[in-house]
Amino acid sequence: MLCRVGQIRRCAASLSQTLNLVAVSRQKHTLPDLTYDYGALEPSINAEIMQLHHSKHHATYVNNLNVTEEKYQEALAKGDVTAQVALQPALKFNGGGHINHSIFWTNLSPNGGGEPQEDEGEDVCGYSGRAGVRLGLAGLDKESGSLRIAACANQDPLHGTTGLIPLLGIDVWEHAYYLQYKNVRPDYVKAIWNVINWENVSERLQNAKK
Repeated sequence: MLCRVGQIRRCAASLSQTLNLVAVSRQKHTLPDLTYDYGALEPSINAEIMQLHHSKHHATYVNNLNVTEEKYQEALAKGDVTAQVALQPALKFNGGGHINHSIFWTNLSPNGGGEPQEDEGEDVCGYSGRAGVRLGLAGLDKESGSLRIAACANQDPLHGTTGLIPLLGIDVWEHAYYLQYKNVRPDYVKAIWNVINWENVSERLQNAKK
């Protein structure tokens, strides 16, 4: 019995050390750089909006995600399941915010606009701003091979919540347009098509089909 107790203690100590190493070695998330200047998308999206959206809003999601993951690792190491469950909404919101914005920036380009290539299909262009929607996302249903539109609340990540592989996202939170378009969201949704990076969408589609 004493031998078994000793083995259990050694296993517990080893597990604790492993979890601590995982926590220490975890790479922190960072704010991705843009491949264009904040003013490069004008007049569709002005520089002030881009600067605030990227360096403030997205940065906040990144910082909060890192803090939440640290707390989650601590709860995991302690075996505190209640704390782990309580942290799930923050992980989903901030993690989703980071994922969605990282895709959003690449979906935009100062050389964007025009018509999508034929293989993107008309469904990708079918989004229209609706009340209550915070994200309009187009994704690939890999099982059926079809393109689908998803209207997501808050910062729900498309793949993690629907299984669709994200191709194109339009951020329709107020911070994405209000300084320029005030409460006329449809004008923003119409204007953003002038800077959509269809090359990026097409590349995402081809990679998703593999």
